[in-house]
Amino acid sequence: MLRRRTVIDVDAVRAAVQSAAGQVEDPEIHQPLAELGMLGDVRVSRTGHTRIQVRLTTAACPLKTDLGAAVATAVRSVPGVSTVEVDFDVMPPHQRMRLAGQLRSHTGDGPRGYGSRASVVAVASGKGGVGKSTITANLAASLAADGQRVGILDADVWGHSIPQLFGVDRPPVAMNGMMLPIEAHGVRLMSTGFFVDDEPIVWRGPMLDKALQQFFDDVYWGELDVLFVDLPPGTGDVALTLLGLVPHAQLVVVTTPQLAAQRVAYRAGRMAADARMRIAGVVENMSAAESSAESAVFGTGGGARLAEQLATPLLGRVPLDVILRRSGDAGVPAVIGGEESAATGELGRIAGAIDLHRPTLVGRHLPIIPT
Repeated sequence: MLRRRTVIDVDAVRAAVQSAAGQVEDPEIHQPLAELGMLGDVRVSRTGHTRIQVRLTTAACPLKTDLGAAVATAVRSVPGVSTVEVDFDVMPPHQRMRLAGQLRSHTGDGPRGYGSRASVVAVASGKGGVGKSTITANLAASLAADGQRVGILDADVWGHSIPQLFGVDRPPVAMNGMMLPIEAHGVRLMSTGFFVDDEPIVWRGPMLDKALQQFFDDVYWGELDVLFVDLPPGTGDVALTLLGLVPHAQLVVVTTPQLAAQRVAYRAGRMAADARMRIAGVVENMSAAESSAESAVFGTGGGARLAEQLATPLLGRVPLDVILRRSGDAGVPAVIGGEESAATGELGRIAGAIDLHRPTLVGRHLPIIPT
């Protein structure tokens, strides 16, 4: 005896499919596909076979597979759908232009386009080689693992290492002057390292200022809870530009226990304090392991001395640990890499200890929009 195929209400199922697929968020823009205009034709047969078209922002979309899987999962949940096929197309130029304008208008929601209540934490050091970027990457990954929306702006133009620390080796998607940050391990990232491979960057003041301003204004960060800014060492142009662009930022100063590192780190902290930037605290990196006095290869006490000089808390002391080196080489922040150690535990504790000072509207110029 032949089984009769169930015949569905095609129009009702098609409407339900469009609704379900439209609520799926683009993994890079973090907005529903329907709002972004990324849904194309939806076809549903009388037996429930469904074919849906998704329009990508670029043909080389790196997260196409993930997006297709998310759409298929959402559509399969619709009663009456038997099978699902997801086809991909690329947005035509006029639609990309419209989407870029839509994203650019959204960047006006916050002080510089990353959310109206985002806490900006700049991470500085006096000299290179103290592990500033490693600290930044792990603090960001720890907060992201706790459910916060986190970004890192890699402002260390000459010594960019955030792409390596997060295992990213591709350029970001760009649309009519707007760039989308690359997301890795739950953290949204932007760095000059995404554009230049291993070529040296030889930029002077005006070019540095312009690049940093573009990373704030021409990147669709979305609504963030925390934006970390990985500064270059010292007290040069980038640090001064940041003070002007984000006056409500706060500073975390990284040093090693060594006296020389502490002294030059003090200058970076003093510059911020003179500019009335809030100093959140000091992190001492490459400290001696608790169990071995012989591991104090950089001496002791530099972090405590620096915190006392700057009248700010010592947020923590991260011991020398081979796990941090291995995780950095592998492109996975140690705090989420699966290997527990004294260093990863301390980094997680420090991330929770930072007072994520939220900006307020007090003292800010607000636009007047006529009704």
